[in-house]
Amino acid sequence: MKITQISVFLENRPGRLSALAHSLATAGVNLSTLMLSDNGEFGLLRLLTPDVEKAKTTIAAAGYASTTTEVVALEVPDRPGGLATVLAAVEKAGVSVEYMYAFAERPGTAAIMVFRFDDMDKALHALRAADIGICQAVKLFER
Repeated sequence: MKITQISVFLENRPGRLSALAHSLATAGVNLSTLMLSDNGEFGLLRLLTPDVEKAKTTIAAAGYASTTTEVVALEVPDRPGGLATVLAAVEKAGVSVEYMYAFAERPGTAAIMVFRFDDMDKALHALRAADIGICQAVKLFER
């Protein structure tokens, strides 16, 4: 199942991330997971939230540019080779990973990892065929 991710463009200067976090907090938007990457003068904040529309409205009202993309969250076995199994399944299908990041989870259980593939539908088909656990948004945000 695909999950909507919000990407926010932030100027790489003190206070910009903090101001956005305060705006989202004031609006009551819970951030389930996020990843921030540096791109020179700008940063890119990728986030998952159970309330996408409220988050998008809050982000826009605070004066930030954002986009949405589809990602998939997978249950990756918490053992040596767990990630390699996932990557082998999508590689076999000719799919590339554009980026990925981790979702906090309790030790000893499956790790939750968020992936963006160059062909999301083909990747989902390959992952299902390899019997790799795909998280539904409802269950992901219950954690």
